[in-house]
Amino acid sequence: MAQKTAPDSTRRSERSRRAIYDAALALVEEVGYAKLTIEAIAARAGVGKQTIYRWWSSKGAVLLDAFLDLAEQAAEAASAGHDTVQTEIPDSGDLEADLKFVMRATVDEFNDPKYDAPYRALAAEGLLNPELGQEFVEKLLEPQLQLFVDRVRRAQDAGQVMPGVDPRIALELWASPLAQRWLMRSGPLTHEYVDTLVEYALYGIAPRPA
Repeated sequence: MAQKTAPDSTRRSERSRRAIYDAALALVEEVGYAKLTIEAIAARAGVGKQTIYRWWSSKGAVLLDAFLDLAEQAAEAASAGHDTVQTEIPDSGDLEADLKFVMRATVDEFNDPKYDAPYRALAAEGLLNPELGQEFVEKLLEPQLQLFVDRVRRAQDAGQVMPGVDPRIALELWASPLAQRWLMRSGPLTHEYVDTLVEYALYGIAPRPA
């Protein structure tokens, strides 16, 4: 008589977690964060709401983990064919070109509802929920900003940026205007726009000596 194999609880839990992530991301795009509920996520994912509460304390916590997972999947897809996931800004030796490359990719994500809806929801909720806001910064925003800091430091080492420049302040010259325009919807997000931000940040707006 064939021996029955016990169900794999780890695999079952991972399937449930994946279904919950997919449900949260789909629903926030469809109905917005204000109308997003744990009950709706559970129903879409085909799990009981107690399953969700066993892992997360709020819909914001669910959405944050779902978005982090989405970002990780995107990084893995972008690194397909490579031995490791790309975890730094490319260094071609041309700082302007490298920054424009990454900023254009950022604009493409902001213009994609799949990324825009959850990112915007988390940014807004983080202002009202300090604990979630801190987690949002630590797990999502800060690692992204640190990539720019590292790239500017490498440019300093190569003599392409003045030694006294603070990389963290420098990156805000191109990252902050983009974030403000995206958050406030004050203008179109285009490749041309971020190219100009990078150029203004690197070369300034005052006339240069001949």
